[in-house]
Amino acid sequence: MYDMAMELKTDGAKCLYEQIYEHIREEIKGGRLLSGERLPSTRALAEYLQVSRTTVDFAYGQLLSEGYIEAIPYKGYFVCRMEELPEGNSQALPDDDRMTEAKKEESIPYNGNICYDFSPNGLDMSLFPFGVWKRISKNILNDGNKELFALGEAQGDYDLRQTISRYLHSARGVKCTPSQIVVGAGNDYLLLLLEKLLGRHAGIAMENPTYKRAYRIFRSFAYNIEVIGVDEGGMKVEELRKKQVKAAYVMPSHQYPTGITMPIGRRMELLKWAAEGEERFLIEDDYDSEFRYKGKPIPSLQGADGNGRVIYIGTFSKAIAPAIRVSYMVLPPLLLKRYRESCSFYSSTVSRIDQRILNEFIRDGYFERYLNKTRKLYREKHDILLQELKPFRKKFQIFGENAGLHLVLSSRDEKLTEEYLIRKAAEHGVKVYGMSDALIEENDGKRQAEGMLVLGYGGLRAEEIKEGMAKLKQAWL
Repeated sequence: MYDMAMELKTDGAKCLYEQIYEHIREEIKGGRLLSGERLPSTRALAEYLQVSRTTVDFAYGQLLSEGYIEAIPYKGYFVCRMEELPEGNSQALPDDDRMTEAKKEESIPYNGNICYDFSPNGLDMSLFPFGVWKRISKNILNDGNKELFALGEAQGDYDLRQTISRYLHSARGVKCTPSQIVVGAGNDYLLLLLEKLLGRHAGIAMENPTYKRAYRIFRSFAYNIEVIGVDEGGMKVEELRKKQVKAAYVMPSHQYPTGITMPIGRRMELLKWAAEGEERFLIEDDYDSEFRYKGKPIPSLQGADGNGRVIYIGTFSKAIAPAIRVSYMVLPPLLLKRYRESCSFYSSTVSRIDQRILNEFIRDGYFERYLNKTRKLYREKHDILLQELKPFRKKFQIFGENAGLHLVLSSRDEKLTEEYLIRKAAEHGVKVYGMSDALIEENDGKRQAEGMLVLGYGGLRAEEIKEGMAKLKQAWL
């Protein structure tokens, strides 16, 4: 069972245990928690929601007494069998779409002697369950699954899309059906599909700084890209309103590279902006939302969208492995209709064998266990890096803590420019990355990014982080 994404209100209107009870009850009645599915332990759910264990005990007790769940000794809590459960979805598709699904049963390289590379793209694969992945692969190929060698569905195999939809709903609060999901080999392919759906020469607003690869892809479409500044809340909506654009590309849960988490007020402003236009959309890139180390999980922007204006994009490249190359896009109903009319003839870019392996890896709980281990590992590295940065706080400000796989350092001294800091680090065998690498325009943005660095820690061992920071202390302090 995945962690449950739910919003608990503290305004006193309802007790916390009652909110938890009602949320799980509706998940069961809506068929999103299936018969026989295991619920999180009371301890795990209490820790996840940051409430007392007694609160969760009360909620589970009420569910037990009403027969929604059952307790099996030494195993945990499980969903009871329910008859004729109604479907529910606030971003529901037309009835004919649901019936169709039901019928399926379904930087610049440095050439010197670099010993420590603080790349924001680095990952630690030491905990990857290679044995499990190999066993799943072997079983799939040994079972004589001839259908896997036939051409599959353009959007991806239904079983995988169903598994992804359930994962997104429970972990990120995303509201979607499997029919809204398109699976592709990496975000590049999904953005190429968006070009067909939004149209050529569409106006796109992007934060500055931003994920530069997405910018380059959009630019290759001849999109009219409007650059929007960011503040402590993310994209500035007042600037966005002045631009004639069809969509805005944002990373609300953990903006790259600044590490900003967009507050609820700013999210509501963006959703309001999108709803005010006849065809306005928000492209939510949720690239590393699995890695949050403090506070409750941040629900997706898509989950708060009641008007079908958010295009949600995610990937397994950071959570599992870069070579997996499986990403997914959740289309709102309007764009889903357009996809079926104009893009459904494109074949899926992900091997059906890879889709089956990934589906079983997630469905059978291996992904959740692996994610829990890697989250703990990255949290330890994150804490080590923060500890090692204490001597730097007189000369640098630190941003973007408690989430993702990188931190941002900003020099308090105007004389310590980005170029100087990178050069001095390289002289001591350390590679760091400048914020200017993520800037779209190098005028006002360039001045804003002076003396700002991005330090990634995902690909370094704990000892390497300590040794690398000792070198940076020699170089900068």
